[in-house]
Amino acid sequence: MNKRLLNLACLLTAICVLLSGCWEDPPMDAAAVPSGGEETEADTSVILPAQFSLPYVPDQTLDPLTCADGMQQVVGSLLYEGLFRLDRQLEPQPCLCQSYSYDAASLTYTFVLRSGVTFSDGTPLSAADAADSLRRAQSSPRYGSRLASVASISAGEGTLTVTLSAPNTGFPALLDIPIVKSGSESSLTPLGTGPYVLVQEGDGACLTARADWWGGGGQPVERIALSAARDRDAMLYQFSSHAVQLITSNLIGTDPISATGNVSYRDADTTVLHFIGINTRRTLFQDSAVRRALSRGINRDMLVSAVLSGHGRAAQAPVSPVSPLYPVSQDVLYSYDGFASVMAEAGLASGQTQTVTLLVNAENSFKVSAAEYLAEALSAFDLQIQVEALPWAEYSAALAAGNFDLYYGEVRLTADWNLSPLVGTGGALNYGGWADARTDELLAAFASASDRTAAMANLCSHLAEQAPILPLCFGASSVLYQTGVITGLAPTAAEPFYDLTSCQIHLQEA
Repeated sequence: MNKRLLNLACLLTAICVLLSGCWEDPPMDAAAVPSGGEETEADTSVILPAQFSLPYVPDQTLDPLTCADGMQQVVGSLLYEGLFRLDRQLEPQPCLCQSYSYDAASLTYTFVLRSGVTFSDGTPLSAADAADSLRRAQSSPRYGSRLASVASISAGEGTLTVTLSAPNTGFPALLDIPIVKSGSESSLTPLGTGPYVLVQEGDGACLTARADWWGGGGQPVERIALSAARDRDAMLYQFSSHAVQLITSNLIGTDPISATGNVSYRDADTTVLHFIGINTRRTLFQDSAVRRALSRGINRDMLVSAVLSGHGRAAQAPVSPVSPLYPVSQDVLYSYDGFASVMAEAGLASGQTQTVTLLVNAENSFKVSAAEYLAEALSAFDLQIQVEALPWAEYSAALAAGNFDLYYGEVRLTADWNLSPLVGTGGALNYGGWADARTDELLAAFASASDRTAAMANLCSHLAEQAPILPLCFGASSVLYQTGVITGLAPTAAEPFYDLTSCQIHLQEA
């Protein structure tokens, strides 16, 4: 690394020690990063609460298909369950589904529901309940796009049949959609199959552990108090004053705020890809050698650790490194000498300066810092990159119109790792205009593959060679909690209490 880059990296490291974070998804808000991200064991110096409390909005629905993002979803994750749930490797694991089969010829999945599952009112889960929830999800803003390829849904005796309009051997990863009892949707709190049930008490509410939960018990506390917080400021005040003990956050989001006190956090991997988008219609960037050279000039590990405060995982492919699909063998170790070599091979070390612009959304200081870091790193030879930070409306309009050279992008991919919207010909997120028959063939091969690992490796190898986008990292979401109150927390992006029965909650002794 040259001296200028080293100085910048050191400066960014120093700055990012001071930056911090709290969340909604989307939009993603940030709160102050507490010191020390790893789980802290219960400490005798910590004053434990008399009860464990979560924030929620009492006059807003908890219906998991339509509720507000953020704190309502945290409460809902304890009330509702899906046919599948994504584990910490972002892989689907059966939940309300016991088993399934796929007929590739008819594009039909048959899901066998788990027996012995009941809703919180004691009525058994039926295939009709699951079918109704999925049909409602098809028209919901949160889940509608992931179910766009569903042609039909039908319920049998203990089985659910879903027929697709296009092949997708990763479809179960899209079915972590919460299921509610059919007919209870009109209530602010529809009935679910989860480990807790919401109970009204006096002028408030709480969650109580279900003795008849099909999971067999093991909930860390019998009662979770719910504290009314009608907006984000109220929630943050309650958290900083320890009136509530847990919130969720995107610590590299927009609108930074401060969260103080004795706080720890745990990160959860997500499918949110950060990348550099390239306008492949520009003459300079029609050359794949130029695009590949830029990719070699990015020190992704430094970007994540120094600029993004460690809240992410460096990635050279558009699939999360925690996924078993990630092609580890294709990663290339960053070196400045390697970057210099490929820049020369691409004809970008001749002394003939060319200036291009990197667009970034001005409303996220972390992204602006990341764009500035990347521009500095990649401007070492002929190519000089200028960062232009734009308000969101102007930024998105420029992308839609193709009025850019490069842009710093962020996209939430679906857990089946369908990359067609991003790099497929005519894809809704393919702002760079990449059109390549071989890419489309490999995307289709992955969608129908029985060996998804091999198919993804083939796709990523071609994308690395052509470099229509430059993957940077996958962002993390975070669970913030009062230090010493919770141990054994192993969150996922959708479930702060993913491994619920291994979680311990420490309270004052009665």
